[in-house]
Amino acid sequence: MMALLIDVASGVLIAAGCFFILVGAFGLVRMPDVYTRAHGTSIIDTVGAGFLLMGLMLQAGWSLVTLKLLFVLAISFFTLPVVAHALAQAALHENITPKLAEDRRTRALGKDAPTGTGDESGKA
Repeated sequence: MMALLIDVASGVLIAAGCFFILVGAFGLVRMPDVYTRAHGTSIIDTVGAGFLLMGLMLQAGWSLVTLKLLFVLAISFFTLPVVAHALAQAALHENITPKLAEDRRTRALGKDAPTGTGDESGKA
């Protein structure tokens, strides 16, 4: 009975990881610029791989493999979002502009710029 419960829980975690990886892959293809694509890849890295590794840890049981998977999970949890942020900062440093429907940077600086939305109240 306990083995069945572990199999079901690990199957749910692995399926959730596959779902987030699939959604992130679609985001990588469908997003318009490097900044939104970096967001999609960070979802793949942290959430998708995290769920997959947790499901694999349940399947491995209490063993050295579980400890190794835990180390991989911890390293990826702390380093992969930093890598995505560094890539976005590098793109910003190279003056790659994001494709926005509305440029909020000019409003924040107090400059009058046409927004094209007809809403000048400042509400989001």
